[in-house]
Amino acid sequence: MRIVVIGGTGHIGTYLTPRLVEAGHEVVCITRGSREPYRASAAWRAVRRIAADRAEEEKKGIFAPRVADLKPDAVMDLVCYTPESNRQLVDALAGRVRHFLHCGTIWVNGHTEVAPTPETRPKRPFCDYGKNKLQIETDLMQAAQRGGFPATVLHPGHIVGTGWPPINPQGHLGTWVFEKLARGEEIPLPNFGLETMHHVHADDVALSFMLALENWSSAVGESFFVVSPAAVTLRGYAEEAAAWFGRKAALSFLPWEQWRATVTESEAAITLDHISHSPNCSIEKARRLLGYRPRYSSFEAARESVEWLLDRGAISV
Repeated sequence: MRIVVIGGTGHIGTYLTPRLVEAGHEVVCITRGSREPYRASAAWRAVRRIAADRAEEEKKGIFAPRVADLKPDAVMDLVCYTPESNRQLVDALAGRVRHFLHCGTIWVNGHTEVAPTPETRPKRPFCDYGKNKLQIETDLMQAAQRGGFPATVLHPGHIVGTGWPPINPQGHLGTWVFEKLARGEEIPLPNFGLETMHHVHADDVALSFMLALENWSSAVGESFFVVSPAAVTLRGYAEEAAAWFGRKAALSFLPWEQWRATVTESEAAITLDHISHSPNCSIEKARRLLGYRPRYSSFEAARESVEWLLDRGAISV
């Protein structure tokens, strides 16, 4: 099959594109610039790369027709964030593509009400990102059910792995948290540290796209959560991360208003977003219909990101 991957050299694409090539597909990657993938692979020599500024081309109405003119059998859109952007592609590809796969987010859930959350639960996102992604999912599922558009939506969690700093045990991106855990210094956690996060390794997300492609009849017209087998609490994550450095985590717990004063405003905002969602998603549907069995646990996936940061000197121990 000829497969067009939009955003094909990013974090998911780093793993997905070589998988597609190795499976015998002809692959065209559309990317914004010339950034190299996070991991080297001989498979990239067989990939055709096209540079395109999606936002600018969409303003001119030429991006979606340009994708359609490549005559793909399948399109995998890893970097679509607005309903209008998605609609342009759907309009251009209707009747011209065998499979359209969109990368969503577990943020479509909003606050966790049932844990783990199945896809059948009502989705009530409360942030703009989640709301836009839910509208895209809704549009694609309606197009599949009413108009026969062959769409599948895959919703990953917090993506981690080589090339990507992980959300840390405090719920933000500050690498200093791992440094303090490595030194055995005290780390304050908000509330009782029992809010959850649900990571997923980028290669497991890539795996889910491959499985959806291979299981066309089960995947079309469906959306799936693609995360690790289990979510983790902030407290459990901190204890596990400290053990990576041979330490026992020294933890304290503060009410939110006191805790937020211990970090920067931007770190507090990111943490609040994560703990307000406290995602915990079920992979049972993806397991049953696609055969999805992720290779990495949340801890294993996050540890690979930390080891990558250590190798680059981005964490000082």
